[in-house]
Formats: sequence, C-alpha cells, structure tokens
Amino acid sequence: MTEDGLKLTTYFGERDRIDGGFAADAFTDVYARHDLAVSLLLRGVEGFGLRQHVRTDRLLSLSEDLPLVSVAVDTRPRIEAALDEIGTMPFKGLVTLERARLVRGAPGAIEPHATTKLTVYAGRHERAGGRPVHEAVVALLHRHGVAGATVLLGVDGTVHGRRERARFVGRNEHVPVMIVAVGEGGTIASALPELEALLRRPLLTVERVRVCKRDGVKLAEPEEVPGTDPSGLGIWQKLMVYAGEQSRHDGAPLSAQVVRALRDAGAAGATSLRGIWGYHGEHAPHGDTFWQLRRRVPVVTVVVDTPERIRRWFAVVDELTDETGLVTSELVPAFRAIVPETDRGGLRLARP
Repeated sequence: MTEDGLKLTTYFGERDRIDGGFAADAFTDVYARHDLAVSLLLRGVEGFGLRQHVRTDRLLSLSEDLPLVSVAVDTRPRIEAALDEIGTMPFKGLVTLERARLVRGAPGAIEPHATTKLTVYAGRHERAGGRPVHEAVVALLHRHGVAGATVLLGVDGTVHGRRERARFVGRNEHVPVMIVAVGEGGTIASALPELEALLRRPLLTVERVRVCKRDGVKLAEPEEVPGTDPSGLGIWQKLMVYAGEQSRHDGAPLSAQVVRALRDAGAAGATSLRGIWGYHGEHAPHGDTFWQLRRRVPVVTVVVDTPERIRRWFAVVDELTDETGLVTSELVPAFRAIVPETDRGGLRLARP
C-alpha cells in the first residue's frame, strides 16, 4: 500500500545561523522533536542563491559557506506540524513542499507506465548481504532494470525520531543516506518486494517525474503548467540534472558548467550535490574506491523556479547535456524563498 506523505526541503548556507546556533542544527532539532520518519542533512559541493555568489569546494577561496540541503519526509499531518515551527524561524534560504507517496508493504498504486522517482532511506553503514546496504540497494535496482540510481550521503539527520549525527570517531551506522532512483513505474514496483525484504526498517517514497533528456537525447520538454492553480496559489517546477563527476562538456566538468550557466542566464539559484555511489543506463554501479586516480561518483544539480522560467533554464541545460546526463522535471506545489528584503511564494499546497 501507499500513503499520502510530504517531503519538506530547505536550501540554505553552511554558515547560516538561527538564534545564535547553526541553522542546520535548528532544522534537525525540529524534526527530532516532531518524531519524523526520516530527515537528513546533505552538504552541497557547489551552488548559488539570490545573491548570485557561486560557492564551490573546487577552489579553497570559494569553499566557505557551501550550500546545505535539509530533507524531511513523513505523513502530511506530521510534516505540517513541523512546518508550523519551521515557518517561524528567521533564516535566509528556500523552502519547498512536495507530495510523495510513502510505500508500506505491497507496491500499491504505482502507475506501471508512468516514470517514477523512488527514494530509499537507509543507514550509512548498515549491511545487507555482506556489503554496504546502499551498494546492495543500487545493485538490486540495476538488476531489475531501473534506469538509474544515485546515493547521497547525509551528515546529520533523524531516523524514526532519533537524532543520528555523523562523527569523526564511530561507525555512524545509522546516519541516513538517501538513494534516488528513476525508472518506469512497473519496473520499480517489481523491485519493491525484494527491496523491502533487503532492508531492516524500510523507508521508501515514490513520486511522479518526467524524464526530459537521457544521454544527449531529448525525450520531452518540462511539463507545461500554469503559474497558479485555480485558487491563485503558485505552482513551481524543479529540474534535476544527474551526471558523473567525470562527465564533461567541451572539456570542462559538466556539473560546474551547469551551475555557472544557470547563474549567467539569470536563475535565482542552483545547488549541486555529490553522490558516493550510483549508475545510469547500462553502466555498472560505481563510486569512489581507494585505488582510483579519478573520481567516478554521481553529481546531482537542482534548480527550482516558476514553470515559465524553468523552460528557460531547461534550454540552458539542454545545450550543455548534448552527450551525457539524465534530466528530469517535477512539479513543486509549494515554494518560499526568503532573503533580506524579499519573501517570495508561500507554503500552502497548490493543486495543479
């Protein structure tokens, strides 16, 4: 079966503070108090916001105040209760709400012919079948023919309400990771029983997504939707670009070019996250190994904006992903951007 859920995501800076403490801790503390099913904090490797300052870990001089992304998932009433507290916090950044179906037990109402995004939440150093659980999950998805999967490493978070912070000393077994996979609904549904049997305490969500481009081939434009729903609430869209860190365009790193091209074109913000393991298409799952001289890890770049502006940013991304990469688009029913002297959007869910 599946159950209505919400995914609450905040984008902000590493050095941002709330009431004297770091914003990252403040958000995670809220999620722990509300006993949410899962939350995790992801450290970005590159990005910019409304001030248009690019921050990247590629250059020491620009590596301060890297972007952070905090994600929390649970049923709608529990997320909305946490959002009441988040909404009163003074911070600079972006907040989005997205609908996500929580998968419990049998596959439930997954549309077999619709492209689906599956997200699996697990512990960083949990084991399954004698290997790290994220590698086992990715191998299973690859074996079932799911189009691609990316593992993103959390540095802090909560699991079933319990705080799990990564530490230099310790196994960090339960610090959450998220495994994001995109594929045909029927293929993902066929993998779910085996996937749930593999995990000790499975936390899974499914969302509808449109694949716009794969390995240089344009498959579709982002869905054309109005800027508001019938009640006047804003509708937003998200583009996600999945590529390898070794992927290039005209000899330069693709993910870095996407971020800079979006900024130069006038986008309000974009964030890149580096994965630790994954695959796309027919490629075998891969990631960092000790003996590699060149990193072979996935990178995901995210941009959220109005549908009209997303079509412009897709044209920018389309030009850069002429040979490689996976590009998807999704609807975002609630969006709020907060910077000094600007408070844009709102957190009531639109109905497209």
